[in-house]
Amino acid sequence: MEKSTELVIVAKGLKKRYRLGVIGSGTLRKDLASWWAKITKTTDKNAKIGQKSSKLPQTIMALNGVDLCVHKGEKLGIIGHNGAGKTTLLKLVTKITSPTEGEIKIKGKISSMLEVGTGFSGEFTGRENIYLNGAILGMTKKEINEKIEKIIEFSECREFIDTPVKRYSTGMYVKLAFAVAVYLNSEIILMDEVLAVGDIAFQKKCLDKMNEIAHEENRTILYVSHNMNTIRNLCDRCVVLEKGEKIFDGEVEKAIEIYESLGKDNQK
Repeated sequence: MEKSTELVIVAKGLKKRYRLGVIGSGTLRKDLASWWAKITKTTDKNAKIGQKSSKLPQTIMALNGVDLCVHKGEKLGIIGHNGAGKTTLLKLVTKITSPTEGEIKIKGKISSMLEVGTGFSGEFTGRENIYLNGAILGMTKKEINEKIEKIIEFSECREFIDTPVKRYSTGMYVKLAFAVAVYLNSEIILMDEVLAVGDIAFQKKCLDKMNEIAHEENRTILYVSHNMNTIRNLCDRCVVLEKGEKIFDGEVEKAIEIYESLGKDNQK
């Protein structure tokens, strides 16, 4: 299949700044009061006794000016060492969080597996969670009914499909979540290292299925992994992130070479 010219993800100048150690520590009103006290050099009523003013919180740039374009039907690998910004980028794509600066435009419905448990309600059964995820994607009950047998069969969880998923093992959870992600009506699929939980046979089954849907259904896949073999087997393009910045975007083997050289440099 020839590469599509249609863009489904366009990101420009993405920056994401996190404040360390202060998430949920106070209200917006208190934060504004402390900020105003610092600006006006007056007493900060939120400061501890003996402290003249609240210190500004330490921040970190999880992403720092990332540009990215993804075409329909691409299988894009995103690699980098811990803290490089991979998961943050996927969270921005799924709109779980918003960029501090920059913009991102998405065309198409997204299904994601960013961590084990995302998108499932523990109190619901496996079957109920399938319907829940389908409804979130805008599918009718009839459309879900047409695919539910394939989902259950692929997940290898038939025996437990009417059991609340809070009782599932991690491996079962991943199997069902993957089956839901690939069989329901989404144009873009995001995967973040979740296949590392499954057994080797199921990993191969998943990779084969992702290759199939990308080729036959022209669906787009963004795949984050530290397993370079799965990156090689699945992806046709690869981005390397390092300390929140994109340092390479192109051919898979070159990307892996750069990634591995970064690891050697970090060990020195």
